[in-house]
Amino acid sequence: MVSPTTSEASFILVNDGEQTSTEQPSVSGQRNQATKHHPFAHDWSSHGTGGKIRIHGRHFVDAYGRVCNLRGVNLSGNCKTPINDDHSTFPANPEAATFVGRPFPLDKAHEHFSRLRRWGFTFIRFLITWESVEHAGPGIYDTEYLEYLHKLLSLLPEYGMVAFVCCHQDVWSRYAGGSGAPAWTMTSVGFDLHALEETGAAWLKGVKGGGHVEEERGLWPCGYQKLAAATMATCFWAGDTFTPKVKVKNHAKEEVSIQTFLQNAFLDMWELVAKTLGDLDGVIGFEIMNEPHRGYVDLPSMHAFDYNTDLHLGPVPTPFQSFMLGAGHPTEVGVWTRSFPMPTRLTGKGVLNSAGKKVWREDGPTQGQCLWEMHGVWGWDKNKNEGVVLRESYFIKDPTTNKKVDWYTDHYFPLLERWVERVRRVSSSEKFVFVEGIPNEFCPPTWTPKHQPSNMVYAPHWYDLNALFQKGFGDFSVNVQGLSRGMFPLKAFYWGQRGARENFSQQISRIANETYGSLGEKPVIIGECGIPMDMNKGEAFKTDNWKWQLRMMDAMLSGLERSLIGFTLWNYNPDNDDAGGDDWNGENFSWFSQKRALVSSLLYHHQTAPTLDNGGRILRSVVRPYAAKTAGIPLRFEYEVNTGDFSYSWMIPHDDKTGPGVAGGPDTSTPPRTGHPELTSSVTEIFLPSYIAQGSKVVVQGLGKSDTSFYDESRQTLYITVEDNTPSKVYDISVVLSPRLRAVFEVNDLWGDFGAHIATGGTLIFAMLVYLISLFL
Repeated sequence: MVSPTTSEASFILVNDGEQTSTEQPSVSGQRNQATKHHPFAHDWSSHGTGGKIRIHGRHFVDAYGRVCNLRGVNLSGNCKTPINDDHSTFPANPEAATFVGRPFPLDKAHEHFSRLRRWGFTFIRFLITWESVEHAGPGIYDTEYLEYLHKLLSLLPEYGMVAFVCCHQDVWSRYAGGSGAPAWTMTSVGFDLHALEETGAAWLKGVKGGGHVEEERGLWPCGYQKLAAATMATCFWAGDTFTPKVKVKNHAKEEVSIQTFLQNAFLDMWELVAKTLGDLDGVIGFEIMNEPHRGYVDLPSMHAFDYNTDLHLGPVPTPFQSFMLGAGHPTEVGVWTRSFPMPTRLTGKGVLNSAGKKVWREDGPTQGQCLWEMHGVWGWDKNKNEGVVLRESYFIKDPTTNKKVDWYTDHYFPLLERWVERVRRVSSSEKFVFVEGIPNEFCPPTWTPKHQPSNMVYAPHWYDLNALFQKGFGDFSVNVQGLSRGMFPLKAFYWGQRGARENFSQQISRIANETYGSLGEKPVIIGECGIPMDMNKGEAFKTDNWKWQLRMMDAMLSGLERSLIGFTLWNYNPDNDDAGGDDWNGENFSWFSQKRALVSSLLYHHQTAPTLDNGGRILRSVVRPYAAKTAGIPLRFEYEVNTGDFSYSWMIPHDDKTGPGVAGGPDTSTPPRTGHPELTSSVTEIFLPSYIAQGSKVVVQGLGKSDTSFYDESRQTLYITVEDNTPSKVYDISVVLSPRLRAVFEVNDLWGDFGAHIATGGTLIFAMLVYLISLFL
């Protein structure tokens, strides 16, 4: 279980003013005593990093100047719903919701944190929702929940963990078919929670336990275009511009605009959260909002949504049709179904709200009138008994100034600035600010330095949209990102595992590269990325053969590794089971299921305890080595899941901007190699999981005669100490397990699968051409 490369292992921490060197253990596996007080690679506590992690350019660095590769999980998908959620009575009694115990009770924390540490996932995107803090009403906060959060997150340093706290939302709120905001935000605008489904203003079957059958699969994202979520997002971000007539009273009984009411409540809630958690060493930052959505802002037409950016599936009312439906007018709308090669196509029509029910409450701020009719966007022609669009371009320009609006510049950036000020007022300027743009869009070029807060981390999301939409994965994969941006179709198709790795790598790298091009040298973390466990019609649940899940997860993580960026996987959910999945809109993304795990009394909790692996799915693809702390600039990392072998290259940087090193550019493959903080450690720490290394000898190849390596399985850490720290010096190592792991799938490609057929066909075609030419000569 040790490397046979040298007879000594040195651990040099110049800041500590000491060097410890002891004899390397024999192959029998005696532990090197030099690591007795040395942290493990994936320890992000002050003990593991020498202080606090900080940002330098695109990198996170520790107190010794080493580049930190942060990877972890979203904890957890079950935080979207309260602990006392009742599908049969939803949406009744929203004020009585409680999230105390999400994602798990305090007495289960040791088990779950130990498991995540064993798997190397010590960087946490911790999910809360606005509803979880303020469900009882404006200004009424759940102090029991906040106390629970403080107790839970205060435990993180004991496991070497850090977290950033994300205020999660999808489709605005559970009461609009997603998660996030409290119910009272919607009633304050005038929505009747019990009329949302019948009027087509929201699709709620998924949050009531549905979404698993074919006709309901994948419908929930369409909620962003429906009346409830789109109206709420517009009021929240741009109410002063587009809904100025909606006035409400805040909890101080002052009449304010709906935008002021919603944003001030949101910021007040956030300030309380930051004040509660801001003193914790394990909380390194905050994320303002998951997957923000612009609502109707920038909408070019009342008669259609953009097919390239907005999912069309099932009944899809246009904006104008949704206005009429909500006002109580039965309306015929288009019905879309899955198709090929385009994802969906219009296949029929159907009438919604045949009973003519209104979604607007008579006692609301619009007094029962449609909010958009109130603002003159449309009207009802009583003579013709039909609706009429009155302001087709209403959401493109400011109605009062006629100036073109930009959602980011006019609405998102101003709130972001206010949020940063409020959060840091009660926590610290050292806390990182995690932000993301609109889902499936690249970082906008308008995100100039003027709009970039200090210690900013860009945290976009990436999913393979084709596999997500089809809930299937096989040898054929498609670059949907490229197709939606004009890529030549034949270049967007890939075959086999090798092709999937290349496909995903190109998509993820482009997200990072576009970000570097827009923001400059800022860290990029993929805040969400994952795969559905119930793909291919849930076949793996019946056969226990997880081949395709293994292959897809490997392709995704290979793409992330090649891009040299960190990530938090979606998601680790203790409540997941095969039948109900993550129990939210039919999703089933958790690669851990408590129903498959051992009971707590049978578990050991140290890093090499295999009992913690029970309940984990596809762990061979999920639990992987990675360079956690690099004494230099990472240049390349490649891991082969079928053998357990990996290769890694890094370079000793210059600590000034005038050195001869490569300056780099806005690309994942060309990181800046000058201007780096001074390196005061020669030790690179690589997380090498016991899960794959147990029982194997770890052989490190490519080091110099004076360089040393040592693998401590108890800490799951491969320590590499180099002697030559000359700027521009490149280290290129290979790590091999002996014996190698058993292969879990074939890394196939087009030529390997069809090469013989292609060659035969090509030969026949060539022979025919020669024959035809000979006839004319």
